[in-house]
Amino acid sequence: MHTYAAYLYRLPYRLHGDWRDCILLTSKYRLFVLLESSTLPDNRLYAIARSDDYFFGVPHSRLHEVWSLVTSSRHGVGNNPTYNNTTCFETFPFPWPPGAEPTDDPRVEAIAQAARDLVEKRDAWLNPPDLSEKELSKRTLTNLYNAMPTWLKLAHETLDRAVCHAYGWPPDLSDEEILSRSLVLNLARAGKG
Repeated sequence: MHTYAAYLYRLPYRLHGDWRDCILLTSKYRLFVLLESSTLPDNRLYAIARSDDYFFGVPHSRLHEVWSLVTSSRHGVGNNPTYNNTTCFETFPFPWPPGAEPTDDPRVEAIAQAARDLVEKRDAWLNPPDLSEKELSKRTLTNLYNAMPTWLKLAHETLDRAVCHAYGWPPDLSDEEILSRSLVLNLARAGKG
């Protein structure tokens, strides 16, 4: 991981206020982080100009990960997936079209709550009190996701269940079922299904 990206991942998260989602383009994992709106992402990051927890949560779900890995391009010697806003993000059928989410719907709040919980737990792991700078430098999202502790797996499963519920889909779908259902929804929204 590049120093710049690792530094961005180390920024403290804030769940409300003037923040936006951001994703590293070429990465082993589909990880979204919240950045201050004053941060200027370089050409290897995509910034999403929304600051609500619901909109942070849906792209961080397994459903979006499966979609984005199939719709991504590939880069480098390791043929790493490259997140692309036009093929991965803009084509992804959110539970509701962006901007049309029913803010008073409990499904929206369940996704937002699961996203807040995920960020709080990740932040606690990334920035524990009383660690030396040397020890803190080892606390990166890549290292965290490589280890995938049980608490992180459970936090993602909770988010995934909330996102599936928003679609009205069962939480135990295979990757193929996720792609099939997502494509049907994508085509219907495009007026082709």
